[in-house]
Amino acid sequence: MSREKSYDERYISQVPAIEVLQKLGYQYLSPEEAERMRGNLHHVLLTTVLEEKLKELNSYEYQGQIYNFSESNIRQAIRDLDEPLTNGLVKTNEVIYETIMNGRSYTEFLPDGSKKSFTIQYIDWNNIENNVFHVVEEFEVERMDGRGTVRPDIVLFVNGIPFAVIECKKASISMNQGISQMIRNQGKDYAPQLFKFIQIVMSTNKNETKYATCNTPKKFWSVWKEEKEEWLQNWLDKTVEGRLPTIQDKNIISLFHPERLLELTQFFTLFDKDVKKVARYQQYFAIKEIIKTIEERDENGNRQSGVIWHTQGSGKSLTMVMLAKYILSELRGFNPKVIVVTDRVELDKQIHKTFNHTRLKASRATSGSHLVDLINDNHSDIVTTLVHKFDTASSKQKPIESRDIFVLVDESHRTQYGELHLKMKKVFPNACYLGFTGTPLMKKEKNTLIKFGKLIHKYTIADGVRDKAIVPLLYEGKMVEQSVNQKAIDHRLEMITRNLNDKQKEEVKQRWSKYEKLASSEQRIYLIAEDINKHFVENYKIQGSQFKAMLATNSKIEAIRYLEAFEELGDLNCAVVISPPDQREGHEAVDQESKDKVQRFWKRMMDRYGTPEKYEDAIKDEFVNGDELDLLIVVDKLLTGFDAPRATVLYVDKPMKEHTLLQAIARVNRLYEGKDYGLIIDYRGLLDKLDEAMQMYSGAGLENFDPEDLKGAIYDVISIIGSLRQYYSDLWQIFAPIKNKNDREEYEVWLEDEERREEFYGVLSNFGRNLGIALESEKIYNTLPPEELQKYKKDFKFFQDLRKSLKLRYSDTIDHKEYEAKMQKLMDNYIAAEEVIRITNPVDILNAKAFEEELERLQSKRAKADAIRTRLTKSIHAKWDENPSYYKKFSERIQEAIQEYKDKRISEAEYLNRMKDIMNDYRRGESSERYPEVIKENRNAQAFYGVTKDILSETKETAASYDTNTLGDLALKIDEIIQEHQKVDWHDNVEIHNRIAQELDDLLFDFKEKHNLDIDFDTIDKIIEQIKTVALRRY
Repeated sequence: MSREKSYDERYISQVPAIEVLQKLGYQYLSPEEAERMRGNLHHVLLTTVLEEKLKELNSYEYQGQIYNFSESNIRQAIRDLDEPLTNGLVKTNEVIYETIMNGRSYTEFLPDGSKKSFTIQYIDWNNIENNVFHVVEEFEVERMDGRGTVRPDIVLFVNGIPFAVIECKKASISMNQGISQMIRNQGKDYAPQLFKFIQIVMSTNKNETKYATCNTPKKFWSVWKEEKEEWLQNWLDKTVEGRLPTIQDKNIISLFHPERLLELTQFFTLFDKDVKKVARYQQYFAIKEIIKTIEERDENGNRQSGVIWHTQGSGKSLTMVMLAKYILSELRGFNPKVIVVTDRVELDKQIHKTFNHTRLKASRATSGSHLVDLINDNHSDIVTTLVHKFDTASSKQKPIESRDIFVLVDESHRTQYGELHLKMKKVFPNACYLGFTGTPLMKKEKNTLIKFGKLIHKYTIADGVRDKAIVPLLYEGKMVEQSVNQKAIDHRLEMITRNLNDKQKEEVKQRWSKYEKLASSEQRIYLIAEDINKHFVENYKIQGSQFKAMLATNSKIEAIRYLEAFEELGDLNCAVVISPPDQREGHEAVDQESKDKVQRFWKRMMDRYGTPEKYEDAIKDEFVNGDELDLLIVVDKLLTGFDAPRATVLYVDKPMKEHTLLQAIARVNRLYEGKDYGLIIDYRGLLDKLDEAMQMYSGAGLENFDPEDLKGAIYDVISIIGSLRQYYSDLWQIFAPIKNKNDREEYEVWLEDEERREEFYGVLSNFGRNLGIALESEKIYNTLPPEELQKYKKDFKFFQDLRKSLKLRYSDTIDHKEYEAKMQKLMDNYIAAEEVIRITNPVDILNAKAFEEELERLQSKRAKADAIRTRLTKSIHAKWDENPSYYKKFSERIQEAIQEYKDKRISEAEYLNRMKDIMNDYRRGESSERYPEVIKENRNAQAFYGVTKDILSETKETAASYDTNTLGDLALKIDEIIQEHQKVDWHDNVEIHNRIAQELDDLLFDFKEKHNLDIDFDTIDKIIEQIKTVALRRY
């Protein structure tokens, strides 16, 4: 019972995939043919193919003669490609990538006795048709820890080198399962020796596919949307016949068309520090469009310039890196130069760092005259500079006429580019200017396009949210007037304490009475701090969750006052980042006292950190990477160009508009595990009201943008009510067929079906998340009728409990850690939870005491029996390879009992008793097998005995020709052979495996001769393979 692929999976996803690939030009190899070419299951290169291609693609010329490389060099080239995994998967993958890209050089002995080096290339990058492409299904690879094998569904090869792996799932199973499997298979115990060669991985279930590269974490797997629609249609017509094309078909063509696969590998793959990255589709198409644009020339022969608008968080810096890589490689003949211009020191630092992390040497201009030196230096292909350096440069440098200078301008919408643009133009009159911006252009700025040319490519906020490349933003306004009066204070306090009991309300009131003598502006700060504190602690400061928040304030003094207010409340760890106070800072803090407070704070920071840079970097680092800080308080700094994926809430108490506002709110739209949205809480009423029809805010902040460009940028928190009601009805829809809505058991039995259960978990999790937002929002609290909210809370509690029983009963493992914590918080704060059962992963059935406790929680006998059954099955599956024949017996007993119960031949009580009996035998290690005396005490020999007996009983030989004791002796000898050879780390040692196989082969041959059995060689091989698998698991 090797776990066979389900019929569905193979026919719905895998077969169509292979058909499309064959029509794209991949030759099909059966697993057996591939294995012959590989030599063994540990080795993944198709050696015969690679050797043939290396000979075919490579030769060298000497004194007018063409020569072939020596056999030994060809073999050495194959060995050199197979880099050992000493430095971990990604580093090894990078070394192999460099080898595939650049080839390796080898010394040849020439006819005249001299020696000279020549390069052997593995791939012909210029003539795609000279390479050979293969597709192999069910590609079995021996695991690194020797525990059996893994079997990726499809592997694609170029010249015998594995380039891509595809996992196919059936339509009802989420493609995320394929992703988890793919990530697991790259782990060090599984098959890293395959993935060290891989450029692209894909998981698909025909309606949904995502792709990534070697070692990509789950949340960065991306969707591909083809923008060359005609090209795609053309290929669909050629490859898909007699059925409607699926998303799977489209993405396979887009990513694995031989030309694309090589192009993505060559130009759109990079290593960023220790992470391998492959382009997202918008990066790929933007670069293709840019290349097309810059190949057009105007009447003076200059290249066409333009702007690229890619919304924040969609990988703009890496797009610049890939573009530079493409330009420097493909336009080599023009001797191109790339100059990256930014307008803020931290952006310059960041982009320079990104270039260097991706192994492209960039030089950073330190001053205007240094910029001039770098411009004239032929060795610096890439220069990064601040735009202000052009001030000096334009006076010191006579114009450089080259048409092959590419100036990439970051955040090109900003005003300071106006006059400096002219100065750049003065230095580089004929250059090609490419502007990159993360925010849409305002109506009045659409004319800046004129400076740059045209809009080359755009990727909007709505695109990013739809592709799940960024999270959507929810907005809630909680306007608090500048001067607070008693009425405002009462209202706010009432909202803050709405979920508290009387004693807790009293505490808040008492604390508040201390603030009553403060000036109203300070009262306001305390009031908002109280609100933020309550909101964050209740909803986001969760055990084990890493969510963080930012607070944007209006001035340095207010930032520091907020800090003091939070310190007094004592629940959150906060820090403030401000720029150095200006000695003349008269306009900001009028009164002396405030000025002194800011100066004192600054001095404290300088004493602690030393310099302004160190102070800012230390806090930034702690906020982004550490676990201590909850809330970062800022004024202007860090509201742009600062990436903190864990930041989930932005509290705004500062007037902002237009680009500043859009950039600030984008701080919370980055992806992070368990984060479904970013939340903006606005105490200034920046966005007055949602214009339902446009889904857009009119009002102070954003009316100068084209509504079209902002679609989907921000959703009013009120919009959650719609989804909440939808998920609520979806939940009940699942249980529509249930007759007695009060019978809990009926719900549980109805969800015995795994797919239905998965659907329930999914919908419940969406309902829970939306209910969480609804309960934390006061706007919704004030909008929804109390009885409707009550109904949601009550039913949520019911379903949450049902979910807990189901997990125990059907032994489902949990991968919603963040969800668990968040839902627990929701139950604790808003829904009285009497007895709290914290869910853990199901305990192992061999842990008798803990398992008994779990069983106690289940109500019916059938539920208990189900729990034993599913837990046993899990445990048996995990141990299967240690002794297949032994575990098969248990598996059969379980199947039999459940069948009898389903056919109503035994009662519920009897079903439970049967399961308990099987469980007890399992724990004692007894099966119904009677072993021969000679191996009564030897567990390993028993396992070998079982395997051999099972396979022999499948042949037509009757057991009469040998008795069980002879077989027992055979098993003992097998055990001796294994014992003799198993030594430290023999698991990965192919030589030892071969020696064991040789000796087993001799042993079995003698056994066959002695008892003149009619066993063919295939059966002997089968026994040997099984014994090796069992031995690897047991020793």
